[in-house]
Amino acid sequence: MTHRPIARRRLLIGAGLLAAFPAAAQVATPLPAPPPAKPPVRVALETPQGRIVIELAVDQAPLTTANFLRYVDRKLYDKATFFRASRAPGAVDYGLIQGGLQGIGALPPVAHEPTSQTGLRHVDGTVSIARTAPGTATSDFFICVGDAPYLDANPAAPNNAQGGDNLGFAAFGHVVEGMDVVRKILALPTPGKAINPVMKGQILDPPVPIVSARRVAVPAAVSPPSPPSAG
Repeated sequence: MTHRPIARRRLLIGAGLLAAFPAAAQVATPLPAPPPAKPPVRVALETPQGRIVIELAVDQAPLTTANFLRYVDRKLYDKATFFRASRAPGAVDYGLIQGGLQGIGALPPVAHEPTSQTGLRHVDGTVSIARTAPGTATSDFFICVGDAPYLDANPAAPNNAQGGDNLGFAAFGHVVEGMDVVRKILALPTPGKAINPVMKGQILDPPVPIVSARRVAVPAAVSPPSPPSAG
């Protein structure tokens, strides 16, 4: 009789230990930390009108930013120009400026990264790649002056009956310095001859040379703004 409480206690302790083992096995394994975001990449475009600094959205638009950097790192944009200033009718501070090599010495085209995939938007200061059909973009790019949501991808919209599409343009960065220079270029005279009828009245004459395009360091003391995203 005197041994029964001790035996019963041992049995309960043993049962408790057995119950604890499954619970221990169910402890969640900590998930690995997400990979750190890639460090910001900035490119400075030097022009006679002033300096424009672009921060690239390397995480959101890896293909398009890599394409842009091919031209930067090979110094191909040193032979380029801003050749187009498209202003909204009656406006001097809304539209876009376009630059690049205009197909001369261009590298192979890059696959299209629509804003519906990257989460970026065409807002004031957005830098985006020019194209005709999806997957034809090479060196030419443009900078938005003012918000331009009509340039974003809109999969819900019908394709244009004249051969257009609803995939928009591939935004890949934004201006962090020099929007005053962009607006200055936008306001320049556009009497140049347009090869493409769509650009009639939008060709700069003379064009604005891109003297150089180089990667530049991001100031350590300044936390750069995040690129605008949809949502």
